[in-house]
Amino acid sequence: MSMATSLPTGLRPRLVRGAAQMNVELSDQHSDLLMSYLELLHKWNKAYNLTAIREPSVMVDLHLLDSLAVQPHLGDATHILDVGTGPGLPGMVLAILNPQRHFTLLDSNGKKTRFMFQARTSLGLENVTIVNDRVEAYHPEVPFDMIASRAFASLSDMVIWCRHLLAPQGCYLAMKGQYPQEELEALPADVTLASAAIIEVPGVEGQRHLLRLVAAPGDDHVPTDQ
Repeated sequence: MSMATSLPTGLRPRLVRGAAQMNVELSDQHSDLLMSYLELLHKWNKAYNLTAIREPSVMVDLHLLDSLAVQPHLGDATHILDVGTGPGLPGMVLAILNPQRHFTLLDSNGKKTRFMFQARTSLGLENVTIVNDRVEAYHPEVPFDMIASRAFASLSDMVIWCRHLLAPQGCYLAMKGQYPQEELEALPADVTLASAAIIEVPGVEGQRHLLRLVAAPGDDHVPTDQ
């Protein structure tokens, strides 16, 4: 499949090269699908303002590669929620690389979820569920073993709003810019930082951090006062 016919030349090699620099191997099928997703995002963005980034080459760096940076940190999670996913970042990108994992992409913005429905259909992604709802109001039948976010909210808000969605032994995976020391200090007492990785994304300036948070067992994920 290759729908990427109206994008500038050179973007696919930029994507593959940048992914390789982050130790993420892209097959021809992966890069086909990622470029098709980028083509759709660029097309829809002209009419629906899904992202403030307009230039396709910058989209490769700030959207595709930035999302691919999460790939080495998924561990053995198979049931993943991308909360506040926007137009599907990083969830749609990760779903392309991981057909064996299931991704639920949640956003309260109707324009963005309509785009994601179209993208899922066009790309044939059977491992993606799209939810148009507020995170506090979403109550799935099965909880998630990983809840990921990219520029969604403060760490404290993310944890409090998503508690009811996390399975026992599950974890939160939050993408941040600079190391969020103040946000970490504001976390509820029963949530701890399990690991923090510095992420270097080709073409993206500034610091990037990926934080894995875990909740203490045995509290049934009931919100607690800090």
